[in-house]
Amino acid sequence: MTPGSPPSPPGAPQVETLSCPNCGAPLTVRSMGRAVTIVCEHCYCFLDAKNPRLRILQRFQAATEKEVPLIPLGSRGKWRGADYEVIGFQVRTMVVDDLTYNWREYLLFSPYKGFRYLTEYNGHWNDASTVTALPEVEADSARYLGKKYKQFQTCFAKTAFALGEFPWQLSVDDSVEVADYIAPPFVLSSETTGNETTWTLGEYVHGADIWKAFGLADLAPTPVGVYENQPSGLRASASQIWFTFAGLFTAIFVIFTANQLLSKQEQVFQEAYPFSPSSTTEPSFVTPEFELKGRTSSVEVRTDADVSNQWLYLSYALIREDTGQAYDFGREVSYYSGVDSDGPWEEGSPHDRVVLPSIPPGRYYLRIEPESDANAGPMRYTVTVTRDVPVMGIYLVALAALLLPALLISWRTYNFEQMRWAESDHPMKSFGGGQ
Repeated sequence: MTPGSPPSPPGAPQVETLSCPNCGAPLTVRSMGRAVTIVCEHCYCFLDAKNPRLRILQRFQAATEKEVPLIPLGSRGKWRGADYEVIGFQVRTMVVDDLTYNWREYLLFSPYKGFRYLTEYNGHWNDASTVTALPEVEADSARYLGKKYKQFQTCFAKTAFALGEFPWQLSVDDSVEVADYIAPPFVLSSETTGNETTWTLGEYVHGADIWKAFGLADLAPTPVGVYENQPSGLRASASQIWFTFAGLFTAIFVIFTANQLLSKQEQVFQEAYPFSPSSTTEPSFVTPEFELKGRTSSVEVRTDADVSNQWLYLSYALIREDTGQAYDFGREVSYYSGVDSDGPWEEGSPHDRVVLPSIPPGRYYLRIEPESDANAGPMRYTVTVTRDVPVMGIYLVALAALLLPALLISWRTYNFEQMRWAESDHPMKSFGGGQ
């Protein structure tokens, strides 16, 4: 420290400068004597950090595989409540079905918290650290601290490229068996070399949060596809919407039941009328008046006709006697039947009903104008008017309005899980991937 310079803040990373024995370039050692391997950023030699002369362990020759870290070595930031510095970077590969997959790992160091890792694949990030207890491994799952993790994949991974320093012996093409177990947003991973197994626990994090923590320029890479422990943004929404649906459905059912029980279903008019389509008499007429008592309520108009292989159309108007306000509507009653090569058949119905909502009380009459095929014979129909009947339609509309979003979100959640497990070498056995 030069005279007059401010003292280093408490906990600031301490660095040591050495020289690469291969190219002479300066090497910055940031892990305070914990480094076992150092990879020169200039000639990419793997050096033995425990050897006073930095013995060369391996020379990296494949220049075409060199890669620039998205988070530069030496970047500092506050992560998980502590100050960390990026001290190492490596690219790891695995081969599945003759396809090579690469992911990147960034080694972080804190003087007080030690080491942790940031891993990245196709813009998906995980924050990982070594576990403090040994997981219990079962046939296709693992348990750690009481939480069950579903096995996702097993592969052999090797180091393809590295920079910086590492607290273990590292060399290019080192191969380890990797097994991942997931319970999104967490992933429990084991790496086995010989008889030694190391476990780490990772949690899915967003690149934007990392960029902010380390003060990086530009934007974090956009995630591509669905990653193994990526949480579904809809999963909580799906469970919440079904919980809400159950509550609202119960409320609708209670209201419907109460409406059924409290509806008077009072018949206020009924009359039978003959009709002959061939008659020259004016077919339209008005009925005697009838009274709708009580509160504003629904009104049902029912038509029963003795049609057989013919149709009857009725133009109705429910008219209030004192104001002349009219509620116009038309109804068709048709019924056909017969026998063909497939056997007896029938179509239509001789009965029809329509419900008019919210009709105020008062004295009313019906204007009716029937019509049918001019060649049809005489027929007879009965008109029945009933006030204060239950209205099913509004409840069905409400149910559909609740059900459709729940089904849509559930389908999107299921599709998300299908995309996740399509990348696994263990099939999805249940909805949600066995979380």
